[in-house]
Order: sequence, then structure tokens, then C-alpha cells
Amino acid sequence: MLDFPNAKINLGLQIVEKRPDGFHNLESCFYPVQWCDALEILPAGKNTFTMSGLPVPGDPETNLCLKAYKLLEKTYNLPPVHMHLHKVIPMGAGLGGGSADAAFALRILNKLFKLELTIEELQNYARMLGSDCAFFVENKPVIAVERGDVFMPALLNLSGYSCVIVYPGLHITTAEAYAGVTPEKPTCTMEMVLKQDIKLWKDIMHNDFEKSLFPKYPELANLKANLYEAGAVYASMTGSGSAVYGIFESDAPANLIFPKNYLLWKGLL
Repeated sequence: MLDFPNAKINLGLQIVEKRPDGFHNLESCFYPVQWCDALEILPAGKNTFTMSGLPVPGDPETNLCLKAYKLLEKTYNLPPVHMHLHKVIPMGAGLGGGSADAAFALRILNKLFKLELTIEELQNYARMLGSDCAFFVENKPVIAVERGDVFMPALLNLSGYSCVIVYPGLHITTAEAYAGVTPEKPTCTMEMVLKQDIKLWKDIMHNDFEKSLFPKYPELANLKANLYEAGAVYASMTGSGSAVYGIFESDAPANLIFPKNYLLWKGLL
């Protein structure tokens, strides 16, 4: 069974407070975009896992797709499978690619072996794999709170807008990103911000990580400025970086030029 785990962008990201467990409570809008990996899972004589596409650092045995399989296998005694992951979404970009792979592995296994898990059950398994994994179970716009794993409906439809995402090849660790942030409760909730016209977002919607990361990595600030100069109605870094995106009212300009080593995605929202 083949499926295509997709990325997400953060529309705003406010770090609200540090939790007793060492994590942070946040508030953000997660919005799916169709920059996709490919994940195939087939019944097999023994468990195997292969990868292609962008190189994934670390031991393949720690890949979240395998962790998803092992999580369900404990309860449902799943038969062996062959998994192949073709990696297209860059890592360390704030796009949630690894989380999407994990959630889609749960979804595929649920269908493949007719486990009949509900959306809520799949989300609970996904939360065991990572903070934003659960988002990709339903894969629709939400306001994410707490660790990014508790969701409220986002009454937002950006159909007809286009998006450009640029990844400059900087791998920013979560620890590095959070080290520069001072948590602060927002004066304007994400729900209130999303009700405003998108043309006003530039002044009222913020990613808290930009304040410390832009001076450290000026190419990120330049990317955001370039996207606004090209006509974006809103531009921002996504997640804890380092991908930067711009939202355009119509098709993205064809003459956007970035260094050859940058990865670029364009498409409709």
C-alpha cells in the first residue's frame, strides 16, 4: 500500500510557557501543504526497511516509521512487512516531514491489516511518537496548543492561494531554537488572529523563533524579505526553522531565484 506523507507549515508560532516536564506549551496554526514523501508498506516474509531520496542521518532502526510499526505490533501482533520510504521533505526544516511519515505509517498499517482504529485512537498512538505527529492523522488545518498535540478547529480556508517554501539547507535543532526563546503569553490568541484579513497577518502574526534565529542566520531574514518583495501577502519561517515560506494571492512568481543548493517547493494551498 502506497501513500504520500505531506508537510505542514506553521501560521504563527507563539511559545506560551515552559512546562514542568521540560517541554513548552505553544499556540500555532498547522496548515497542510502538498510537499510530499512517499511511503510504501507491503506484507513480507520478514521485516525490512529501506530508504531512498534525501539522506536521513542516524540509524535507520530508529526511524519513526519503524517505531510506528513496533508500537502497533505490540498490541495487534502484526505480521512482518517491508517498508520503503522515499524522502523528499527536508529534515530540520520545521515542515514536520518525519512526523508525517510516522502518522502515515500508522494510517497505512491500520488500513492494510484492517485494525479499524478510530481517528482518536490513531492520534493517541501518534502522540507517543512525537509532539506534532497526531496532526497528520486527520491532516486538516487546526489550531495546535499545549505541546502541539492538542487541537482545536481552525476555521480557515486558503484554497486559491499559492505557497512557496524555501529550505536553505540549515539544520536547526529544536534545542538550539528553544534556547533563544523567552516564553510569553500572547495578548492576541491565534483564533483571533486567524479571523483577520490575511493582508493584516504581516503585522499581527509572528513566529517567536525568528527573533533569535534571524540575527544568528541572516539568510533566513533575507529569504523572508525576498518573498515579501516578490509579492507575498504573508511570509514567515515555519516551525523552529529553517524553511521559510511565502503565501501569494495568485500563482507564485515564476522568476523567483534562489541559490542552487536551496530546496524549493511551489504549489496551491
